[in-house]
This record gives sequence, C-alpha cells and structure tokens, in this order.
Amino acid sequence: MRILIAEDEVHLAEALTQILKKHNYSVDAVHDGRSGLDYALSGIYDLLLLDIMMPEMDGISVLRALREEGDSTPVILLTAKGEISDKVMGLDCGADDYIAKPFSTEELMARIRAALRRKGEVLPEDTMKFGDIELSTATLKLTCQGKEIKLNLKEFELLELLMARKQAVTSKEQIIEKLWGFDSEVEHNNVEVYISFLRKKLTFLNSAVRISTIRGVGYVLEVTA
Repeated sequence: MRILIAEDEVHLAEALTQILKKHNYSVDAVHDGRSGLDYALSGIYDLLLLDIMMPEMDGISVLRALREEGDSTPVILLTAKGEISDKVMGLDCGADDYIAKPFSTEELMARIRAALRRKGEVLPEDTMKFGDIELSTATLKLTCQGKEIKLNLKEFELLELLMARKQAVTSKEQIIEKLWGFDSEVEHNNVEVYISFLRKKLTFLNSAVRISTIRGVGYVLEVTA
C-alpha cells in the first residue's frame, strides 16, 4: 500500500516516512499543498496524510479540490491546531479522520488502519490469500502448504498488488506508478525482473499459482489445475 504525506515540517515528514516504511507501507512525502494535490491526483495512493497548515495551498483546500474531482481516497488531517472549528471544517470537507500534533505512533497507526478498514482495504496485519498461497503483510513471508519463503520489499509490494487486484490484469505502467511513484523513471524491464523473481519463488514453493503475461496488456494471477 502507498501513502502520501503532505507536511511542511521536513523533520516530521521524514520521521513519519520512516515509521510508515517500518510498517511495510510505500511512502512519498511532499512539503507544500500544491505538490500534495498534484501527487494525490495521480490516483496511486491508498491513503493521504495532509497537514492543514502548509505553504502555497493549505490542507483543507487540497482536500476540497480532491473531493470536487471525485477522489475518495481516505484522508487523515494532521495539524497543531486543536480547535473544534478546525476539526469540524475538515470533516465537513470530506476528511476521514483528524489527529492533532503531537501524537503517538500507536495512535497514528491505529487511525490509519481504521481509515483503510472503512475503505475496505487489506490491512498490514492481515494475511492475503489467493489459490494455495498466503502472504503475510506483517512479515513479508509467502507460504504454500506449510512451506514458506521471505520476500524482499519490492517483491512483496508487487505480489500484494496482484493479489489485491485478484484476477484483474495489471499493466506495467500501473505497477510502476504504485510501487515506485507516478514521476518515477523506472523502466519496464525493472518490472520484468521482479516478476521473474516472484515466478521463481512460486515455483520453489510448488504453488499452483502462476503469474501469467497477457501480451501487450500486463500481468494477472491465475491458478493452474
């Protein structure tokens, strides 16, 4: 899962980035509202953390612009302000939650899980299943009939994406945007390399699950007989 942080306090943004990465989220961070809106409109994020007080464009304005575009991505507002009016305004504009600084890591992660749960996303503590495989999003371990193997982070993110999309075809462009970011210079052969790694690990586990290539379109998970 990918989270966008829009926070003008650079040290806080860096700290949040490290916290979220430790919980196996992919993270991008920007430090002004205009960049936050541009990144958010890419549509690749599962959740947004928006500071209310930012230069160029405040968090409430970013939120309004997103909702006016029909973007329903969960948003948690971050602010040093504690006034009820700020909280009400944010929620009325379409925020999913609101957390005042300073806050604990445990509280932030709980609010993130709750926001994703309301959206219906698979949470990081859950085990994802497809065919005869199980993917632990907490330990990055892939299991098949009692046999397991540890994935690296990019392998995990790629398999998580394919499993979340079930039997929908996922293009290389979608994979690059989701795993590396919409402004990434990563090329298609990077995706091919990680697809190859995953295929080898599925073979090692003797799994019936295969990553099939739909020529000219992308990849899809299938279960062989």
